[in-house]
Amino acid sequence: MTKRLFIKTYGCQMNVYDSERMADILAPLGYAETASPDDADMVILNTCHIREKAAEKVFSELGRIRKLKERRKADGNDMVIGVAGCVAQAEGDEIARRAPYVDIVFGPQSYQHLPEMVARAARANGQTVLETDFDVEDKFDKLPETSAKNGPTAFLTIQEGCDKFCAFCVVPYTRGAEFSRPAADILAEARRLMANGAVEITLLGQNVNAWHGAAPDGGAEWALGRLIRELAEIDRLARIRYTTSHPLEMTADLIAAHAEVPTLMPYLHLPVQSGADRILHAMNRRHDRDTYFRIVDKLRDARPDIALSSDFIVGFPGETDRDFADTLNLVTRVTYAQAYSFKYSPRPGTPAAVETVQVDEAVKDERLQSLQALINAQQAAFNADMSGRTMPVLLERPGRHAGQLIGRSPYMQAVHLLAPESLRNQIADVTIEQGGANSLSGRLAREDDMPGKPDTGTDEVHAA
Repeated sequence: MTKRLFIKTYGCQMNVYDSERMADILAPLGYAETASPDDADMVILNTCHIREKAAEKVFSELGRIRKLKERRKADGNDMVIGVAGCVAQAEGDEIARRAPYVDIVFGPQSYQHLPEMVARAARANGQTVLETDFDVEDKFDKLPETSAKNGPTAFLTIQEGCDKFCAFCVVPYTRGAEFSRPAADILAEARRLMANGAVEITLLGQNVNAWHGAAPDGGAEWALGRLIRELAEIDRLARIRYTTSHPLEMTADLIAAHAEVPTLMPYLHLPVQSGADRILHAMNRRHDRDTYFRIVDKLRDARPDIALSSDFIVGFPGETDRDFADTLNLVTRVTYAQAYSFKYSPRPGTPAAVETVQVDEAVKDERLQSLQALINAQQAAFNADMSGRTMPVLLERPGRHAGQLIGRSPYMQAVHLLAPESLRNQIADVTIEQGGANSLSGRLAREDDMPGKPDTGTDEVHAA
Protein backbone atom coordinates (compact mmCIF):
# COMPACT_ATOMS: atom_id res chain seq x y z
CA MET A 1 0.00 0.00 0.00
CA THR A 2 1.39 3.39 -1.01
CA LYS A 3 1.80 5.95 1.76
CA ARG A 4 1.91 9.67 1.11
CA LEU A 5 4.96 11.78 2.02
CA PHE A 6 5.04 15.58 2.18
CA ILE A 7 8.38 17.36 2.67
CA LYS A 8 8.52 21.13 3.14
CA THR A 9 11.99 22.50 2.46
CA TYR A 10 13.35 25.73 3.88
CA GLY A 11 16.54 27.56 3.04
CA CYS A 12 19.48 26.59 0.89
CA GLN A 13 19.95 24.34 -2.12
CA MET A 14 21.66 21.77 0.08
CA ASN A 15 18.38 21.36 1.92
CA VAL A 16 16.69 20.79 -1.44
CA TYR A 17 19.21 18.04 -2.17
CA ASP A 18 18.72 16.55 1.31
CA SER A 19 14.93 16.52 0.89
CA GLU A 20 15.26 14.68 -2.41
CA ARG A 21 17.45 12.07 -0.78
CA MET A 22 15.00 11.67 2.13
CA ALA A 23 12.33 10.82 -0.43
CA ASP A 24 14.71 8.27 -2.00
CA ILE A 25 15.37 6.69 1.41
CA LEU A 26 11.67 6.42 2.26
CA ALA A 27 10.57 5.10 -1.14
CA PRO A 28 11.38 1.43 -0.27
CA LEU A 29 9.06 1.80 2.73
CA GLY A 30 6.20 2.58 0.36
CA TYR A 31 6.21 6.39 0.62
CA ALA A 32 5.46 8.46 -2.48
CA GLU A 33 5.59 12.24 -2.45
CA THR A 34 2.40 14.31 -2.39
CA ALA A 35 1.94 18.02 -3.01
CA SER A 36 -0.01 18.78 0.17
CA PRO A 37 0.30 17.91 3.85
CA ASP A 38 -3.49 17.57 4.17
CA ASP A 39 -3.59 13.92 3.10
CA ALA A 40 -0.04 12.94 4.02
CA ASP A 41 0.88 9.92 6.13
CA MET A 42 4.23 11.55 6.91
CA VAL A 43 5.16 15.24 7.02
CA ILE A 44 8.79 16.35 7.28
CA LEU A 45 9.89 19.95 7.77
CA ASN A 46 13.46 20.26 6.50
CA THR A 47 14.54 23.42 8.27
CA CYS A 48 17.11 26.18 7.95
CA HIS A 49 18.65 28.11 10.85
CA ILE A 50 20.17 31.01 8.89
CA ARG A 51 17.30 33.48 8.97
CA GLU A 52 16.01 35.42 11.96
CA LYS A 53 13.49 33.68 14.23
CA ALA A 54 13.89 30.46 12.25
CA ALA A 55 12.91 28.25 15.18
CA GLU A 56 9.74 30.23 15.90
CA LYS A 57 8.66 29.91 12.28
CA VAL A 58 9.09 26.15 12.57
CA PHE A 59 6.97 26.01 15.73
CA SER A 60 4.29 28.08 14.01
CA GLU A 61 4.20 25.63 11.08
CA LEU A 62 4.17 22.69 13.48
CA GLY A 63 1.07 24.14 15.13
CA ARG A 64 -0.78 23.96 11.82
CA ILE A 65 0.43 20.43 11.10
CA ARG A 66 -0.61 19.29 14.58
CA LYS A 67 -4.21 20.11 13.67
CA LEU A 68 -3.93 17.97 10.54
CA LYS A 69 -2.53 15.12 12.62
CA GLU A 70 -5.39 15.37 15.13
CA ARG A 71 -7.97 15.43 12.33
CA ARG A 72 -6.47 12.35 10.70
CA LYS A 73 -6.38 10.56 14.06
CA ALA A 74 -10.07 11.31 14.55
CA ASP A 75 -10.68 9.62 11.19
CA GLY A 76 -8.69 6.57 12.26
CA ASN A 77 -5.50 7.45 10.36
CA ASP A 78 -1.96 8.10 11.54
CA MET A 79 0.45 10.88 10.60
CA VAL A 80 4.16 10.82 11.37
CA ILE A 81 5.64 14.30 11.89
CA GLY A 82 9.36 14.84 11.47
CA VAL A 83 11.58 17.89 11.85
CA ALA A 84 14.88 17.75 10.01
CA GLY A 85 17.73 20.07 9.12
CA CYS A 86 19.64 22.75 10.97
CA VAL A 87 16.90 23.91 13.36
CA ALA A 88 16.46 20.29 14.39
CA GLN A 89 20.21 20.01 14.98
CA ALA A 90 20.39 23.20 17.03
CA GLU A 91 17.05 23.04 18.84
CA GLY A 92 16.26 19.32 18.98
CA ASP A 93 15.62 19.09 22.72
CA GLU A 94 13.50 22.24 22.64
CA ILE A 95 11.38 20.86 19.79
CA ALA A 96 10.78 17.66 21.74
CA ARG A 97 9.81 19.70 24.81
CA ARG A 98 7.56 22.28 23.15
CA ALA A 99 6.05 20.03 20.49
CA PRO A 100 5.82 16.52 21.97
CA TYR A 101 3.48 15.48 19.15
CA VAL A 102 6.50 15.54 16.81
CA ASP A 103 7.54 11.94 16.24
CA ILE A 104 11.11 12.28 14.97
CA VAL A 105 13.71 15.05 15.14
CA PHE A 106 16.95 14.60 13.23
CA GLY A 107 19.85 16.72 12.05
CA PRO A 108 21.27 17.04 8.53
CA GLN A 109 23.88 14.35 9.17
CA SER A 110 21.37 11.77 10.41
CA TYR A 111 18.70 11.37 7.76
CA GLN A 112 20.30 8.21 6.35
CA HIS A 113 18.77 6.53 9.43
CA LEU A 114 15.20 7.55 8.58
CA PRO A 115 13.84 3.99 8.17
CA GLU A 116 15.15 3.04 11.59
CA MET A 117 13.81 6.26 13.12
CA VAL A 118 10.35 5.64 11.65
CA ALA A 119 10.36 2.13 13.11
CA ARG A 120 11.52 3.44 16.50
CA ALA A 121 8.81 6.10 16.49
CA ALA A 122 6.15 3.41 15.99
CA ARG A 123 7.36 1.75 19.22
CA ALA A 124 8.04 4.94 21.19
CA ASN A 125 4.61 5.36 22.83
CA GLY A 126 4.45 9.04 22.00
CA GLN A 127 8.06 9.85 22.91
CA THR A 128 9.96 11.90 20.34
CA VAL A 129 12.80 10.05 18.62
CA LEU A 130 15.78 12.43 18.61
CA GLU A 131 18.91 11.86 16.53
CA THR A 132 21.44 14.66 15.98
CA ASP A 133 24.78 12.87 15.69
CA PHE A 134 27.49 14.22 13.39
CA ASP A 135 28.17 11.20 11.21
CA VAL A 136 28.55 12.77 7.79
CA GLU A 137 30.76 10.08 6.26
CA ASP A 138 28.35 7.36 7.32
CA LYS A 139 25.48 9.36 5.77
CA PHE A 140 26.82 9.30 2.22
CA ASP A 141 27.84 5.64 2.50
CA LYS A 142 24.27 4.66 3.37
CA LEU A 143 22.32 6.79 0.90
CA PRO A 144 20.55 4.74 -1.78
CA GLU A 145 21.01 5.36 -5.47
CA THR A 146 18.22 7.54 -6.78
CA SER A 147 15.99 5.97 -9.42
CA ALA A 148 13.64 8.90 -9.96
CA LYS A 149 13.63 10.80 -13.24
CA ASN A 150 15.04 14.27 -12.90
CA GLY A 151 14.20 17.43 -14.69
CA PRO A 152 16.99 18.93 -16.78
CA THR A 153 18.76 20.34 -13.68
CA ALA A 154 19.98 18.55 -10.57
CA PHE A 155 21.84 19.27 -7.36
CA LEU A 156 24.80 17.16 -6.24
CA THR A 157 26.26 17.62 -2.77
CA ILE A 158 30.03 17.13 -2.81
CA GLN A 159 31.06 18.83 0.44
CA GLU A 160 29.43 19.50 3.80
CA GLY A 161 30.25 21.45 6.91
CA CYS A 162 32.45 24.44 7.55
CA ASP A 163 35.74 25.12 9.34
CA LYS A 164 35.73 28.90 8.76
CA PHE A 165 33.73 29.92 11.88
CA CYS A 166 32.49 33.29 10.67
CA ALA A 167 31.31 35.18 13.73
CA PHE A 168 27.70 35.47 12.51
CA CYS A 169 27.14 31.92 11.22
CA VAL A 170 25.66 28.79 12.81
CA VAL A 171 26.71 26.38 10.05
CA PRO A 172 29.82 24.98 11.82
CA TYR A 173 27.59 24.13 14.79
CA THR A 174 24.70 22.62 12.80
CA ARG A 175 26.51 20.97 9.87
CA GLY A 176 29.80 20.13 11.57
CA ALA A 177 33.36 20.12 10.27
CA GLU A 178 34.22 20.19 6.58
CA PHE A 179 33.90 16.83 4.85
CA SER A 180 34.60 16.08 1.18
CA ARG A 181 33.04 13.13 -0.62
CA PRO A 182 35.39 10.90 -2.65
CA ALA A 183 35.70 11.82 -6.32
CA ALA A 184 34.60 8.37 -7.51
CA ASP A 185 31.29 8.65 -5.63
CA ILE A 186 30.62 12.11 -7.07
CA LEU A 187 31.39 11.03 -10.63
CA ALA A 188 29.17 7.96 -10.27
CA GLU A 189 26.27 10.03 -8.94
CA ALA A 190 26.72 12.57 -11.74
CA ARG A 191 26.50 9.80 -14.33
CA ARG A 192 23.30 8.52 -12.72
CA LEU A 193 21.83 12.01 -12.79
CA MET A 194 22.61 12.28 -16.50
CA ALA A 195 21.05 8.87 -17.13
CA ASN A 196 17.92 10.03 -15.31
CA GLY A 197 17.47 13.08 -17.53
CA ALA A 198 19.63 15.89 -16.18
CA VAL A 199 21.84 17.99 -18.44
CA GLU A 200 22.95 20.51 -15.81
CA ILE A 201 24.31 19.88 -12.33
CA THR A 202 25.04 22.28 -9.50
CA LEU A 203 27.76 21.08 -7.13
CA LEU A 204 26.81 21.94 -3.57
CA GLY A 205 28.69 22.57 -0.35
CA GLN A 206 28.74 25.01 2.54
CA ASN A 207 32.27 25.77 1.29
CA VAL A 208 32.08 23.95 -2.00
CA ASN A 209 35.41 25.23 -3.32
CA ALA A 210 37.12 23.83 -0.21
CA TRP A 211 36.37 20.36 -1.60
CA HIS A 212 39.42 18.07 -1.61
CA GLY A 213 38.30 14.52 -2.32
CA ALA A 214 40.03 11.18 -2.54
CA ALA A 215 41.09 10.41 -6.11
CA PRO A 216 39.50 7.36 -7.78
CA ASP A 217 42.90 5.69 -8.25
CA GLY A 218 43.96 6.20 -4.64
CA GLY A 219 46.50 8.85 -5.59
CA ALA A 220 46.78 12.42 -4.38
CA GLU A 221 43.56 14.20 -3.51
CA TRP A 222 41.79 16.17 -6.19
CA ALA A 223 40.70 19.77 -5.74
CA LEU A 224 37.57 21.29 -7.25
CA GLY A 225 39.22 22.42 -10.46
CA ARG A 226 40.27 18.84 -11.27
CA LEU A 227 36.83 17.49 -10.36
CA ILE A 228 35.14 19.98 -12.70
CA ARG A 229 37.45 18.96 -15.55
CA GLU A 230 36.58 15.28 -15.00
CA LEU A 231 32.85 15.97 -14.76
CA ALA A 232 33.01 17.87 -18.04
CA GLU A 233 33.93 14.59 -19.79
CA ILE A 234 30.64 12.92 -18.84
CA ASP A 235 28.27 12.38 -21.78
CA ARG A 236 25.17 14.60 -21.82
CA LEU A 237 26.50 16.91 -19.09
CA ALA A 238 26.15 20.29 -20.78
CA ARG A 239 26.34 22.67 -17.82
CA ILE A 240 28.23 22.72 -14.52
CA ARG A 241 27.75 25.18 -11.66
CA TYR A 242 28.95 25.24 -8.05
CA THR A 243 27.86 27.06 -4.90
CA THR A 244 28.53 28.38 -2.26
CA SER A 245 32.14 29.55 -2.49
CA HIS A 246 34.49 31.20 -0.04
CA PRO A 247 37.03 33.74 -1.37
CA LEU A 248 39.89 32.03 0.47
CA GLU A 249 39.35 28.85 -1.56
CA MET A 250 39.45 30.43 -5.04
CA THR A 251 42.68 28.74 -6.11
CA ALA A 252 44.61 29.45 -9.30
CA ASP A 253 43.61 26.05 -10.70
CA LEU A 254 39.92 26.67 -10.03
CA ILE A 255 40.09 30.10 -11.61
CA ALA A 256 41.82 28.53 -14.62
CA ALA A 257 38.96 26.04 -14.94
CA HIS A 258 36.65 28.95 -15.65
CA ALA A 259 38.78 29.74 -18.70
CA GLU A 260 39.37 26.16 -19.83
CA VAL A 261 36.08 24.29 -19.28
CA PRO A 262 33.29 25.47 -21.61
CA THR A 263 30.61 23.59 -19.68
CA LEU A 264 31.45 25.53 -16.49
CA MET A 265 28.91 28.33 -16.57
CA PRO A 266 30.13 31.96 -16.54
CA TYR A 267 28.29 32.79 -13.32
CA LEU A 268 29.75 32.55 -9.81
CA HIS A 269 28.28 33.21 -6.39
CA LEU A 270 31.18 34.59 -4.32
CA PRO A 271 29.98 35.97 -0.96
CA VAL A 272 31.94 38.84 0.59
CA GLN A 273 29.47 39.95 3.34
CA SER A 274 30.99 43.43 3.84
CA GLY A 275 33.19 45.91 2.02
CA ALA A 276 34.87 47.23 5.17
CA ASP A 277 38.13 45.67 6.34
CA ARG A 278 37.31 46.39 9.97
CA ILE A 279 34.01 44.53 9.72
CA LEU A 280 35.49 41.68 7.71
CA HIS A 281 38.00 41.21 10.53
CA ALA A 282 35.23 41.31 13.15
CA MET A 283 33.30 38.74 11.10
CA ASN A 284 36.38 36.46 11.05
CA ARG A 285 36.19 36.27 7.27
CA ARG A 286 40.01 36.00 7.08
CA HIS A 287 40.30 38.11 3.92
CA ASP A 288 40.21 41.84 3.24
CA ARG A 289 38.59 43.87 0.47
CA ASP A 290 41.78 44.05 -1.61
CA THR A 291 42.07 40.26 -1.55
CA TYR A 292 38.51 40.04 -2.81
CA PHE A 293 39.23 42.59 -5.57
CA ARG A 294 42.27 40.60 -6.70
CA ILE A 295 40.22 37.41 -6.93
CA VAL A 296 37.52 39.18 -8.95
CA ASP A 297 40.12 40.62 -11.32
CA LYS A 298 41.72 37.20 -11.84
CA LEU A 299 38.33 35.64 -12.56
CA ARG A 300 37.51 38.31 -15.11
CA ASP A 301 40.92 37.96 -16.72
CA ALA A 302 40.31 34.20 -17.03
CA ARG A 303 36.70 34.50 -18.19
CA PRO A 304 35.88 38.03 -19.40
CA ASP A 305 32.16 37.27 -19.69
CA ILE A 306 31.82 35.97 -16.12
CA ALA A 307 29.08 37.47 -13.95
CA LEU A 308 29.16 37.54 -10.16
CA SER A 309 26.64 37.41 -7.37
CA SER A 310 27.30 37.82 -3.66
CA ASP A 311 25.92 38.00 -0.12
CA PHE A 312 25.95 41.06 2.13
CA ILE A 313 25.10 41.62 5.78
CA VAL A 314 24.30 45.18 6.87
CA GLY A 315 24.28 46.34 10.46
CA PHE A 316 26.83 43.85 11.77
CA PRO A 317 27.70 44.74 15.39
CA GLY A 318 29.84 47.87 15.46
CA GLU A 319 29.30 48.78 11.79
CA THR A 320 29.68 52.55 11.32
CA ASP A 321 28.52 54.85 8.54
CA ARG A 322 32.07 54.74 7.17
CA ASP A 323 32.06 50.94 7.18
CA PHE A 324 28.77 50.89 5.29
CA ALA A 325 30.12 53.41 2.79
CA ASP A 326 33.00 50.98 2.16
CA THR A 327 30.43 48.28 1.34
CA LEU A 328 28.68 50.55 -1.16
CA ASN A 329 32.08 51.35 -2.64
CA LEU A 330 32.90 47.65 -3.05
CA VAL A 331 29.58 46.97 -4.79
CA THR A 332 30.20 49.89 -7.14
CA ARG A 333 33.74 48.68 -7.86
CA VAL A 334 32.81 45.03 -8.53
CA THR A 335 29.31 45.36 -10.08
CA TYR A 336 27.04 42.35 -9.63
CA ALA A 337 24.51 40.58 -11.80
CA GLN A 338 22.63 39.74 -8.61
CA ALA A 339 23.21 39.83 -4.86
CA TYR A 340 21.45 38.86 -1.64
CA SER A 341 21.48 41.33 1.23
CA PHE A 342 20.17 40.99 4.76
CA LYS A 343 20.05 42.85 8.04
CA TYR A 344 22.25 41.28 10.69
CA SER A 345 20.31 39.25 13.23
CA PRO A 346 21.94 37.42 16.15
CA ARG A 347 22.18 33.64 15.84
CA PRO A 348 22.24 31.96 19.27
CA GLY A 349 25.61 30.43 20.05
CA THR A 350 27.62 32.56 17.63
CA PRO A 351 30.30 35.03 18.79
CA ALA A 352 28.61 38.05 17.21
CA ALA A 353 25.40 37.41 19.14
CA VAL A 354 27.04 38.51 22.41
CA GLU A 355 28.62 41.70 21.04
CA THR A 356 27.50 44.70 23.08
CA VAL A 357 27.66 47.30 20.28
CA GLN A 358 24.60 46.38 18.24
CA VAL A 359 23.36 48.60 15.40
CA ASP A 360 19.94 50.22 15.79
CA GLU A 361 17.20 48.52 13.75
CA ALA A 362 16.18 51.77 12.07
CA VAL A 363 19.77 52.27 10.91
CA LYS A 364 19.86 48.70 9.60
CA ASP A 365 16.67 49.32 7.65
CA GLU A 366 18.02 52.50 6.06
CA ARG A 367 21.31 50.86 5.10
CA LEU A 368 19.59 47.80 3.67
CA GLN A 369 17.35 49.94 1.48
CA SER A 370 20.35 51.90 0.18
CA LEU A 371 22.33 48.75 -0.57
CA GLN A 372 19.42 47.01 -2.26
CA ALA A 373 18.72 50.06 -4.42
CA LEU A 374 22.31 49.95 -5.71
CA ILE A 375 22.23 46.17 -6.25
CA ASN A 376 18.84 46.32 -7.99
CA ALA A 377 20.12 49.03 -10.33
CA GLN A 378 23.14 46.89 -11.22
CA GLN A 379 20.95 43.83 -11.81
CA ALA A 380 18.57 45.81 -14.03
CA ALA A 381 21.49 47.19 -16.03
CA PHE A 382 23.00 43.73 -16.43
CA ASN A 383 19.69 42.32 -17.66
CA ALA A 384 19.11 45.25 -20.01
CA ASP A 385 22.55 44.66 -21.52
CA MET A 386 21.39 41.20 -22.61
CA SER A 387 19.03 42.72 -25.19
CA GLY A 388 20.05 41.75 -28.71
CA ARG A 389 22.33 38.93 -27.60
CA THR A 390 21.84 35.32 -28.62
CA MET A 391 22.61 32.81 -25.90
CA PRO A 392 21.97 29.15 -25.07
CA VAL A 393 18.95 28.76 -22.78
CA LEU A 394 18.00 25.57 -20.95
CA LEU A 395 14.22 25.31 -21.37
CA GLU A 396 12.85 23.87 -18.12
CA ARG A 397 9.11 24.32 -17.67
CA PRO A 398 5.89 25.76 -19.13
CA GLY A 399 5.17 29.44 -18.66
CA ARG A 400 1.93 31.07 -17.64
CA HIS A 401 0.83 31.68 -21.22
CA ALA A 402 -0.10 29.19 -23.93
CA GLY A 403 2.89 28.07 -25.96
CA GLN A 404 5.38 29.66 -23.55
CA LEU A 405 8.41 27.98 -21.99
CA ILE A 406 10.67 29.32 -19.26
CA GLY A 407 14.36 28.55 -19.17
CA ARG A 408 17.61 29.65 -17.59
CA SER A 409 20.40 31.57 -19.23
CA PRO A 410 24.05 30.78 -18.49
CA TYR A 411 23.80 33.62 -15.95
CA MET A 412 20.85 32.07 -14.07
CA GLN A 413 18.34 34.59 -15.41
CA ALA A 414 14.82 33.35 -16.06
CA VAL A 415 14.06 33.61 -19.81
CA HIS A 416 10.50 33.65 -21.16
CA LEU A 417 9.79 32.79 -24.78
CA LEU A 418 7.35 31.10 -27.15
CA ALA A 419 8.65 27.63 -27.93
CA PRO A 420 7.20 24.20 -28.66
CA GLU A 421 6.84 21.67 -25.87
CA SER A 422 9.20 19.40 -27.84
CA LEU A 423 12.07 21.68 -26.83
CA ARG A 424 11.41 21.32 -23.13
CA ASN A 425 14.45 19.94 -21.23
CA GLN A 426 16.70 20.98 -24.10
CA ILE A 427 19.17 23.80 -24.67
CA ALA A 428 18.20 26.15 -27.49
CA ASP A 429 19.76 29.33 -28.81
CA VAL A 430 17.55 32.28 -27.89
CA THR A 431 17.80 35.89 -29.01
CA ILE A 432 17.02 38.18 -26.09
CA GLU A 433 14.53 40.90 -26.99
CA GLN A 434 14.13 42.60 -23.63
CA GLY A 435 15.77 42.54 -20.22
CA GLY A 436 13.53 43.28 -17.24
CA ALA A 437 14.34 43.81 -13.60
CA ASN A 438 14.17 40.11 -12.75
CA SER A 439 13.94 38.18 -16.03
CA LEU A 440 14.50 38.24 -19.77
CA SER A 441 12.17 37.72 -22.71
CA GLY A 442 13.26 36.47 -26.09
CA ARG A 443 12.56 34.37 -29.16
CA LEU A 444 14.09 31.27 -30.64
CA ALA A 445 17.09 32.30 -32.69
CA ARG A 446 16.02 29.96 -35.49
CA GLU A 447 12.46 30.21 -36.74
CA ASP A 448 12.82 26.63 -37.98
CA ASP A 449 12.64 25.53 -34.33
CA MET A 450 8.98 26.59 -34.15
CA PRO A 451 6.19 24.12 -35.07
CA GLY A 452 5.33 24.02 -38.74
CA LYS A 453 8.75 25.22 -39.88
CA PRO A 454 10.89 22.97 -42.10
CA ASP A 455 13.93 21.28 -40.55
CA THR A 456 17.03 22.13 -42.58
CA GLY A 457 19.27 19.77 -40.66
CA THR A 458 21.45 22.61 -39.31
CA ASP A 459 19.61 22.93 -36.03
CA GLU A 460 21.63 24.39 -33.14
CA VAL A 461 19.35 22.91 -30.48
CA HIS A 462 21.18 20.46 -28.24
CA ALA A 463 19.14 17.41 -27.27
CA ALA A 464 18.94 16.72 -23.59
